[in-house]
Amino acid sequence: MQTSPAHAAPHDEREIETVEDFDATVSARGTLAGHRVQAVDLTDRTRELLATDTAGAVFLGCPMREEAAAKVRADGAMVFPPVPNLPFNPYRGHLYTPDELFASLDKGYEQTPDALAYTWFQRTKADGDIYASMLRAVHDDSVSDALDELLRGARVVGVMGGHAMARGTDAYAGAARLGRELSRAGLTVATGGGPGAMEAANLGAYVAPYEDAVLDEACELLAASPSFSPSITDWARRAFEVRARWPKGNHSIGIPTWFYGHEPPNPFASHIAKYFANATREDGLLARSNAGVVFLPGAAGTVQEIFDNATPNYYESRGEPTPMVLVDRAHWTERLPAWPLLRALARERSMESRIALVDRIEEAPEALKRLGG
Repeated sequence: MQTSPAHAAPHDEREIETVEDFDATVSARGTLAGHRVQAVDLTDRTRELLATDTAGAVFLGCPMREEAAAKVRADGAMVFPPVPNLPFNPYRGHLYTPDELFASLDKGYEQTPDALAYTWFQRTKADGDIYASMLRAVHDDSVSDALDELLRGARVVGVMGGHAMARGTDAYAGAARLGRELSRAGLTVATGGGPGAMEAANLGAYVAPYEDAVLDEACELLAASPSFSPSITDWARRAFEVRARWPKGNHSIGIPTWFYGHEPPNPFASHIAKYFANATREDGLLARSNAGVVFLPGAAGTVQEIFDNATPNYYESRGEPTPMVLVDRAHWTERLPAWPLLRALARERSMESRIALVDRIEEAPEALKRLGG
C-alpha cells in the first residue's frame, strides 16, 4: 500500500499539534519556550504547564485550566483561547478526514459538521463582521499549513474536472481508472475534493491497492446513487458503504471549498483540505500539483483552473513549468475551445513542451510522463 504523504517529512520542530507531541517535547527538552502549541487539549496537562518554562510560546485554541493559563501568561506566552459555539476549529493542526466532516451522517447530512460549517458561512459571509472574517482567515491558513506538512516531499498530480459527471457512466469509470493508475505509479492524487470527476479520481486512488475488479464493483455499487442531488445523505452513505467493504485504500487529497458548499466533499479522499476562501483553495491546489495537472472535461470552473495553472507556467513564477494534459479533443477544441488559446499562449515559451491534448483518458498518464521528462 502506498505510504501516506503525511509521513514524508517532519513538521516544524517548534510546532506541537498532538498531546503525544506535547508530552515528548516536555520530556525531551524540558521547555516549551518559543514553541507553538496548536489545538491541543491541555486540560489534563496542568502539572506539566506549571512546571515548564513557556516563555515566548504561543497557545492556539488549546483548552487548559485557568491556573495553567494564568501561569503561562505570566511567563510571557500568548494564549488564544478556543472559540465557543463554532462548528469548526479555526486553529486546527491537521486536515479533515471524511469521517470527521460526515460525522452524524446517520441523522442526515444537514447535521454533519460539513453542513453546519456551510450554514455558518452562509450566515456570516455577507454581514461585514471582521470577527467572522478573521476566523475564516485563521482557519484557512491553518489548513494550508497542515496541507504543506502533509505533502512535503510528495509528487502530486492534480486531476481537475466537473462535478456533473454522474456515477455509473463510462466517463466516471474512466476518471476512476486514471486515479488508480496515477496512485499505483507512486503519485499523490489531488482533486478539488467534490463530486463527479473529482470523486472518481479520488475513488480510483483509494482502490489502487486492490485487484482491478474491485473498481468495477465499487462503481456498480455507487451507481445506485448517481448524484448528490436530490439527496446528499444517500450519495454519501453509498460511498461509506464502499469504504467499509474495502477499508484499506490508498491515500489521496481532496481540496474543496465551502464557497461551493452546496457541493459536498467526497469521502474517498483520505485527507481533505477544506477552505472558506475559494481563491485560496484554487491557487493552493494548483500550486501543490508539482508533477502536473490533468484536466478532464468540465465547465466554467475547469476552464478557470486551466488558465489559473497556465499563468504561472507562462511567467515561470513558480519555477520550471509543470505538465498540463487536457483530455477530450472535441470538448477542449469545439465545445469549450480552451486548447487553441492555451497553445497560442505557450508558443515559443518554455511551457510549450509541457502541454498536451489527448483524445482518451487512458492516454493521460503516458502524456504526463512524457511531458515531465
